[in-house]
Amino acid sequence: MAAAVTAALVCLGAAGCGAFGGDGDEDGKPSATAGDRSASPSPSAGGERGDDARGGEKPADEPLRGKVIVVDPGHNPHNRDQPGNISRRVDIGTGKKECDTTGTATNSGYAEADFTLDLAHRVRTQLRERGATVRFTHDGDEPYGPCVDERAEKGNQAQADAAISLHADGAPAGSRGFHVILPASVHKGAADTRDIVTPSRRFGTDLRDAFRQATGEQPANYLGDGNGLDTRGDLGGLNLSKVPKVFLECGNMRDPRDAANLTSAKWREKAARGVTDGITAFLDAGEGKP
Repeated sequence: MAAAVTAALVCLGAAGCGAFGGDGDEDGKPSATAGDRSASPSPSAGGERGDDARGGEKPADEPLRGKVIVVDPGHNPHNRDQPGNISRRVDIGTGKKECDTTGTATNSGYAEADFTLDLAHRVRTQLRERGATVRFTHDGDEPYGPCVDERAEKGNQAQADAAISLHADGAPAGSRGFHVILPASVHKGAADTRDIVTPSRRFGTDLRDAFRQATGEQPANYLGDGNGLDTRGDLGGLNLSKVPKVFLECGNMRDPRDAANLTSAKWREKAARGVTDGITAFLDAGEGKP
């Protein structure tokens, strides 16, 4: 019981998980109605395939050849050791938010940051098998962060065809399911999502459908109208993106049944397949960066 209370306080105090406790990188005031990315700066963080082609005929078994995909593992396992650094505020266009947060955890102590790194590695493997070049925003090898604005900028610099930020939520027990967060139309300061709103919605819809099919899970029962899509304009990782991007909240770490999935390596492999299938469906339809 003490562990559960502590985890909840960490999530809420650090503002870290989805609709309840953050978008995974920023504070998370619940969004009752609706809804970071980057290229790796080093071989360790990037995990690139080394593909040199962005064109040419693609083999049937490599539908993503020539595509660059940025995968952002939400949070960083070391954030908990850097409260001062992750709490400093950065400009997200519409205001200022924390650099990053610690994220949430299951009642048994399995951290969201550990979950997202594991899932990101599985996604990278599957995307590479389909010919994609994959870049991470980080690989748990930085002392904290990166900050939400840096995650977005890394993706922009990579000129990614698509970017996805992986997370898990921290809602009350009984709130179950996954959801995809889409960028709202924002045009203020450094934020201008007008060109990516429409392709990001298509991306999010493809991702939702593929994730549901691969995992057998249902969209979140505690957001909006239950269609699994949530549009938000308060997340720096989306506001500052110049390429199609979404956040995926894979489940609720605070619910025992969802937690059983999130802590299962077998389920995470299914989740990775859903993410990979969703990205493939989006890009195979000729979508991608504006």
